[in-house]
Amino acid sequence: MTSAREQYGEAAGREVTVTANGLPEWLAPVARAAATIEPRQLSRFLPPENGGRQSAVLILFGHGARGPELLLMERAGTLRSHAGQPSFPGGALDPQDGDPEGHGPVRAALREAQEETGLDPSGVQVFGVLPRLYIPVSGFVVTPVLGWWRTPSPVGVVDRAETARVFTVPVADLTDPVHRVTTRHPSGHTGPAFLVENALVWGFTAGVIDRILHYAGWEIAWDRDKQVPLDWRS
Repeated sequence: MTSAREQYGEAAGREVTVTANGLPEWLAPVARAAATIEPRQLSRFLPPENGGRQSAVLILFGHGARGPELLLMERAGTLRSHAGQPSFPGGALDPQDGDPEGHGPVRAALREAQEETGLDPSGVQVFGVLPRLYIPVSGFVVTPVLGWWRTPSPVGVVDRAETARVFTVPVADLTDPVHRVTTRHPSGHTGPAFLVENALVWGFTAGVIDRILHYAGWEIAWDRDKQVPLDWRS
């Protein structure tokens, strides 16, 4: 059986299609925002001129029983980096992915999502690629890849050593002011966070979700003074 890594290694030289044609109407605001958004509108942490490990994440929108939703995963608590933290599926680019300023991030995002969640990438329509951002604590230069889960497939934990769980979050919960908070990062920086699906979504993932909700016009006014600690469950 061909692995996800082998599959996308073989596809590295092939054309990758990124198109917003045929998207459901509710996703149109995200596609429009993605086409014009500037790096500084997404984050104050931008890639250095040189260095940084190239990576990509898949921001996958689906439509479930409660309407539009996002696919997230929770990293295993035993990992040395980002242990137990909810995140988008994704990981580092491989040499066979190709140019990090071309379609390399799209290939990497789909491959890593398949490896981490069991997602069938053939059911995903990539409709946008956001500007590259930077995670100073890990040195990753991250390209967010936007996808529409046109043909849903079963997902779940593939490797317990890497992933604790895979879950979806309704966009309605992400926009609900009841679920919106801020939290203080270990660096001292205070940023947006979400209390959803028995998880605290914070850091890079929460920051990108926050900006997407804002620029898509989905944001609802919320209390930015409501702060929770990172160990909110203890």
